[in-house]
Amino acid sequence: MPSQLIPSPLKGMEASFKKKRRGVNEEYSKWVEGVGHKLLGLLSLGLGVEKNELKDSLGGDELKYLLKINYYPPCPRPDLALGVPAHTDMSAITILVPNEVQGLQVFRDGHWFDVEYIPNALVIHIGDQLEILSNGKYKSVLHRTTVNKDMTRMSWPVFLEPPSELAIGPLPKLIDDKNPPKYKKKKYCIKIILEYLIFYF
Repeated sequence: MPSQLIPSPLKGMEASFKKKRRGVNEEYSKWVEGVGHKLLGLLSLGLGVEKNELKDSLGGDELKYLLKINYYPPCPRPDLALGVPAHTDMSAITILVPNEVQGLQVFRDGHWFDVEYIPNALVIHIGDQLEILSNGKYKSVLHRTTVNKDMTRMSWPVFLEPPSELAIGPLPKLIDDKNPPKYKKKKYCIKIILEYLIFYF
């Protein structure tokens, strides 16, 4: 709402709310960044490389944390609709906070499975960039979201993404004669454009 349309008594409340919201977002960002850093370190060790290998290959301190808020209102015919069609995330990792309304599903062995809601737990998705960097040892998660007939579902995913001009390819330490590269090295911005064209057209 434009500030000139806000009654004078409410302007102070609006400013206070914005300040509090900014503080909460900044605190949450620091917390998520710590989780992301720890996850990348553990996933690096799982590949048998240095702890900072994945983070450095994703841009190091230039790694981006993109917060998105998903809102899925009640749908009278959930059998005829999806919240989001099946897809994998373009990011390296997605850190997801869902609410208690069931909706997230993952695909495995030819079937869709509900992801159980666990209070105070995070849902972690491996994304396309991590599959590429690991040369396929880590698999990007195919998932979708359903809608609920009676209740609103919300989720708060944070996408860990490399800088747009950074070229992403399999880690050299994972490539040898027995393990040739399965993916070509491409700038992340090219990946974004290709995924957009596939998803929307």
